[in-house]
Amino acid sequence: MIFRQLFEPLSSTYTYLLGCEETGQAILIDPVIVTIERDLAEITRLGLTLAYSVDTHIHADHITAARELKNKVGSKIAAPAFDRLPCADVGIEEGMPFKVGSIALQPLHTPGHTAGHFAYRFDDKLFTGDALLIEGCGRTDFQNGDADALYKSVTGKLFALPDETLVYPAHDYQDRRVSCIAQEKKRNPRLGQERTLEQFREIMANLNLPYPKFIDYAVPGNQQCGICPDHLPENLEKYCGHMTESPQG
Repeated sequence: MIFRQLFEPLSSTYTYLLGCEETGQAILIDPVIVTIERDLAEITRLGLTLAYSVDTHIHADHITAARELKNKVGSKIAAPAFDRLPCADVGIEEGMPFKVGSIALQPLHTPGHTAGHFAYRFDDKLFTGDALLIEGCGRTDFQNGDADALYKSVTGKLFALPDETLVYPAHDYQDRRVSCIAQEKKRNPRLGQERTLEQFREIMANLNLPYPKFIDYAVPGNQQCGICPDHLPENLEKYCGHMTESPQG
């Protein structure tokens, strides 16, 4: 299996490229619209063909590249069935492996950050989206977020996986690339260290985070699998324009 971790610095988003060496097919997990050219160039360099884009949830901080990738190279769009996106070609459900060549993602419904959030497990890798970050987690104060649900998702499903399972999050803001379940159970200040549900509720209720600056454009755009608004404020135009440089993670 071919694996690459790619980083988009504007929203600090990790996109994951998985390629099947037998069939030459590839998938991109959480692709970002501003890094389409970089991602397609990497796929071409590796001699792969993009079969699917796969999102973990409806993002609030960037526009997914799913629709634009489909327009450019004919890849199909896979997204959680929970969100009932009419633009998705495949609805992903827990208990139904998502297979592309020799790659078989095991979907895990992990609500809390958003109601329709999914994590994807493949062999020893776990792509956690925003549900579980490295020593953190996604916020729960918008998009039907629910602290109780997130606590149950992480402690009941993700922390139940083998300790050596590698944690690959959708974001990191401190240049960290990977963790593991054992490390998060031990060091995560919100959900690890045997935190109780009551403690987690209090932590999440007192984060006092600012309102996401791009959410009012990103959510409706991502509900259409990646549509950039026609009229963005000047300070937000960079979220939909192609960046001249986006380093590979």
